[in-house]
Amino acid sequence: MVLNYKAITKIIGMIILIIAISMLPSALVSLIYNEFSTLFAFIKSIIPMFIIGLILTLKTRPDSTNLKMRDGFAIVALCWLLASLLGSVPFMVSGYIPRFADAFFETASGFSTTGASILTNVEALPKGLLFWRSFTHWLGGMGILVFAIALLPTLGIAGHRIAKAETTGPTLGKLMPKMSDTAKILYIIYMVFTIVETILLLFGGMDLFDSLIHTFGSVGTGGFSSYNDSIGHFNSAYIDFVISFFMVLCGINFTLFYCVVHKHYKDLFKDGEFKVYITILISCILLISINLLYNNTYDTLGDTIRYSIFQTSSIITTTGYATTDFDLWPSFSKMILFFLMFVGGCSSSTTGCMKVIRILVLFKLIKRGIALRLHPHAVISVKLDGKAIPADRVSAITNFIFLYLGIVVLGSIIISWDNFDLITSLSAMVSCIGNIGPGFGLVGPSMNYSIFSEPIKIFLSFVMLAGRLELFTILLLLTPSFWNPDKAIRV
Repeated sequence: MVLNYKAITKIIGMIILIIAISMLPSALVSLIYNEFSTLFAFIKSIIPMFIIGLILTLKTRPDSTNLKMRDGFAIVALCWLLASLLGSVPFMVSGYIPRFADAFFETASGFSTTGASILTNVEALPKGLLFWRSFTHWLGGMGILVFAIALLPTLGIAGHRIAKAETTGPTLGKLMPKMSDTAKILYIIYMVFTIVETILLLFGGMDLFDSLIHTFGSVGTGGFSSYNDSIGHFNSAYIDFVISFFMVLCGINFTLFYCVVHKHYKDLFKDGEFKVYITILISCILLISINLLYNNTYDTLGDTIRYSIFQTSSIITTTGYATTDFDLWPSFSKMILFFLMFVGGCSSSTTGCMKVIRILVLFKLIKRGIALRLHPHAVISVKLDGKAIPADRVSAITNFIFLYLGIVVLGSIIISWDNFDLITSLSAMVSCIGNIGPGFGLVGPSMNYSIFSEPIKIFLSFVMLAGRLELFTILLLLTPSFWNPDKAIRV
């Protein structure tokens, strides 16, 4: 048997259950705000999902609980696609986003923590749907299946294969002997960040609803807001600082927080990826601030620094929140932001893009290439944190980078079929594959993705999911050799 179909079916049943149960808080919000039509839309969505998920989970009995890597990739790809399809149901049933392409785009954007939207007037959406729209960020940020892995031991199924296929970045930190215990620790850290930021935003004058919405968008690095002008709606330096802090925090490898909690502070400052991440962040903030000052973009030094910090933090962490229309900034500043759209945060964070560690390894490869030109017979290994990186991992990283850039080029060509300008087509592709949200031109921070045709919206939805799952997880399912192991891959 190529795949462990029964185990896959059982886990899919659990995911359907999780999605159904996850809609309950949104239904409660609809009830609190007397949005009864939206409440009924959630009820109509939840009940069938719950029944189907329960039947699949309880009635399916796998012959084997062991999962191969092939099973892990299939589970992750199918479950994320299924979550995006099921998550779009309340939008369509309620009638607020009646078209499938639009509802699927909005939900895929939510779960993939992209934050791109087809809505021209976000504030017209009922509170219940706004809550669900942002809650998908929180679920997708840490990973839908990471949550499921914490429950998998009760099903008798090992979760390491799934986690490896879903984790962002080329590394997967295993904090405890059991992957389920690691998943629990990561979610505890994630929930602590959520609670703390919500409280801090309440102190800043937000009500509980807005605090939760923007906390989900920050810790999940997604960027959905309940207002058309995003965080700029509040015009508060305090709120900007709090959200900036948590965006940057959630761009750090979550396994490092475990080290900090256990007072292993040296592990944090020894981590090469963390140091480069902070260096890039600070350097870009300084360069943008100087450029904005030089061009007199803002009236005061305080505003210049404030907007520089927020937008740089928002883009490098792929959150996509906005406090100002950065598409109106000078070209130098926009070019820096465009560069950050390829970088992203650290491995095992909630961010998208290529990740700092891959950029770091790429530069080390370039450095080694220069050294080998001078000393052709020298044996020079690529090292990270004082340890040599295995050749197969270096190869995997370079393969990913070339694949990423290749898909950006091909995807931009496909998007250009809608006949929009070059900047719009290119930045839309870069933004969606990097899970960022806003781009430049007609998809800038003051615009949205409603301009695209339905086929392009569906294409971008798959691009967002592929970007969140590090490309290979989705692409493997499209290869004949995945479904037929006897058919060798031609290279």
